[in-house]
Amino acid sequence: MSNLPPEAEFEQAYKELASTLENSSLFEKHPEYKTALKVSAIPERVIQFRVTWEDDKGQLQVNRGFRVQFNSALGPYKGGLRFHPTVNLSILKFLGFEQIFKNALTGLSMGGGKGGADFDPKGKSDNEIRKFCVAFMRELHRHIGPDTDVPAGDIGVSPREIGWMFGAYRAEENRWAGVLTGKGGNWGGSLIRPEATGYGLVYYVQHMIQYASGGKESFKGKRVAITGSGNVAQYAALKAMELGAIIVSLSDSKGSLIATDEKGITPDLVHYVADLKVKRKQLTELSESSEYKNKFKYIGDGARPWVHVGKVDVALPSATQNEVNKEEAEKLIEAGCKFIAEGSNMGCEQDAIEVFEKARKEKKGDSIWYAPGKAANAGGVAVSGLEMAQNSARLKWSAEEVDEKLKGIMEACFKNCLETAKEFVPAAEGEYPSLVAGANIAGFSKVAAAMHDQGDWW
Repeated sequence: MSNLPPEAEFEQAYKELASTLENSSLFEKHPEYKTALKVSAIPERVIQFRVTWEDDKGQLQVNRGFRVQFNSALGPYKGGLRFHPTVNLSILKFLGFEQIFKNALTGLSMGGGKGGADFDPKGKSDNEIRKFCVAFMRELHRHIGPDTDVPAGDIGVSPREIGWMFGAYRAEENRWAGVLTGKGGNWGGSLIRPEATGYGLVYYVQHMIQYASGGKESFKGKRVAITGSGNVAQYAALKAMELGAIIVSLSDSKGSLIATDEKGITPDLVHYVADLKVKRKQLTELSESSEYKNKFKYIGDGARPWVHVGKVDVALPSATQNEVNKEEAEKLIEAGCKFIAEGSNMGCEQDAIEVFEKARKEKKGDSIWYAPGKAANAGGVAVSGLEMAQNSARLKWSAEEVDEKLKGIMEACFKNCLETAKEFVPAAEGEYPSLVAGANIAGFSKVAAAMHDQGDWW
């Protein structure tokens, strides 16, 4: 019996990776990697601290802050900071564990980590959020640095919060260093960073579509269901539209926005949603908009769109973890969905992944094809890595340069997953290779080899 408290999210992430490795030929070819798996499952360091700050009424408030520095074999710890009331050690360990292998798949020199606090920005004034950011960084600055640990934003941490934390870091350390990514464009940030996760997701799925169709199809004319309405969902929607797709849904924690006309959700509506998110308002505000209210239906009570969108070709869960369950996975297949890729981390429950993988094996080329977040949403951290490179060289690349590099990284990531799956999990004739197996094995193998070379296991 373990002496550790249960950590459901982390245990789910670990079992998903471990089961893939065990069901491949990896351990037959490299039995020593079983030891590497045990070692890599334990963070190198977990930092927990209190954050005290004063609200607008002059009352003292206290929150818990965390930084999980999981693995630095490939480079400085790299992963976002999340400010949300659900933040706990299990969630941050799951996110940090996924981040290790996601970062490995980018091909850049980055380790894996994650952090944040159980602070809820909703209902707080700008001044209160700023004071919390300063108080949070007053402790975190001791544990991070451009060659040690480089956090970024995540849920509840936008470029505005990154700015306040960067200012606090600079004041505490008395130096300018590229210690956070997602910075403002005129003080060290990279162009395309806000768009990168959503754009990269679409680039990855574009390669899936082209491979599956023998180069005959693209996003053009595809009906695409998306969850979430934040940064990832917005830019995935805009890029997919640019490539000719029809966007049929967005969502938030309260419910789902379903398009009711043949044009689907338009760029104007995405920009309207982006403005709502900046103001920390819900999608229900759209029901009061005379311009848009007749172009969609809003389904409340926390409903997700998967069973409400009708026929769909592509599904992109882009909100948070575990947003597609077994029943919804089966409904997506019934609705004709051919591609599903996670814009969020661990967006599908394990039961849902098993439904997708079973269909992939049984229906072969006529099945749904699943891509895990550690590969499909790696574009965000990839451009964070490019931001680190620009900071180190004191350079600033154009948007076109960064976008081309992002496209190259996502193409290489897809091919790596594809070829690794073919090598370690042979598919039957006419069957798509397992991208989840390919991603897990490729990312893990790279990290395990680096750990071995550095003496972390032998």
